[in-house]
Amino acid sequence: MQLEDHAGDVIRKAREMAGVSPSTAAQALGITAEELQKLEADGDCGKKLDFTTLGRLLGLDGTRLARLAAGWLPAQPDLSQWQQLRRISSGGSSAVHCYMVWDEATRDAALFDTGYDAAPIVELIQSEGLTLRHIFITHSHHDHVAALPELRERFPRALLHTSAPDALPQHRNRPQDCVHVGNLRVTHRPTPGHAADGVTYIVGNWPEDAPFVAMVGDAIFAGSMGRAGQNGELAKTKVREQILTLPPDTLLCPGHGPLTTVAEEKLNNPFFP
Repeated sequence: MQLEDHAGDVIRKAREMAGVSPSTAAQALGITAEELQKLEADGDCGKKLDFTTLGRLLGLDGTRLARLAAGWLPAQPDLSQWQQLRRISSGGSSAVHCYMVWDEATRDAALFDTGYDAAPIVELIQSEGLTLRHIFITHSHHDHVAALPELRERFPRALLHTSAPDALPQHRNRPQDCVHVGNLRVTHRPTPGHAADGVTYIVGNWPEDAPFVAMVGDAIFAGSMGRAGQNGELAKTKVREQILTLPPDTLLCPGHGPLTTVAEEKLNNPFFP
């Protein structure tokens, strides 16, 4: 699976967060504004770039950015550790991921986000003989909740969990919540920035003591992070405090792009030197 963001995407996001003009960023890289435009569009401008100077300007790690530009990908974790975890993608070329977990003994299940299409979610529930008990929303952007109305109609007894400000009290995440899905335990940490209601859900107590699984939405991607604009510092602070403090082997399940781990991102993500 390709990364959600190439090096040009990372530069554009960081530049927007820092309020740096294209001409200033281009000068730091040693290229023209036109070449920067091409770089931000497709990840390549055909020249050797001064990522170190640009990194200092934008708050990025220049070495990691160069590694990303050279084709870095995260090592894919051994998913056999989490037999009751599935990623479900929808949206074609603009794919968004949602995730299902369940308890092997009870077949109780929880869904994290919905993506665009309810059909593959329903198919998984039926093929595995699951009972959908909970729907957790990482943030309320359309691509993450598009199929929610259909799923709530089809599974009216599934409890909804969200940090959206307009949520009904019985659905709103509360501090110290710990939700049981059979023997699995789901807790949450606030990760606003990309979205005001951004939240990361952490699934623990897996069989065989498998590592935590963190459903991070768009707070962080493999080698990048969600667009945050003027909220960039808030977004980065929350990722550092709430996600990158998890154990290194924690599996990170983002809304876009490949799976990664805390260890991979602490070592390779240009936004978090």
